[in-house]
Amino acid sequence: MTLREVEVGNYYIVEKIRGKGPLRRRMMDMGLTKGTEIYVRKVAPLGDPVQINIRNYELSIRRADAELIEISNLVKE
Repeated sequence: MTLREVEVGNYYIVEKIRGKGPLRRRMMDMGLTKGTEIYVRKVAPLGDPVQINIRNYELSIRRADAELIEISNLVKE
């Protein structure tokens, strides 16, 4: 599953970033690294951008970039 397919209000774990070169580096610099927990705050009406909470700050990601981030569900207990 990718970050583009998320449901608002759920927690996820970053599994992999598929981008290459400067794009991958930029995403990693923003805190999107393997094993990082993210919370999906909002998705705009047309799906672009996706607003997430990661490492205690808010981040908005374009739909094209969100498609490159593979995630898995996190079960909060």
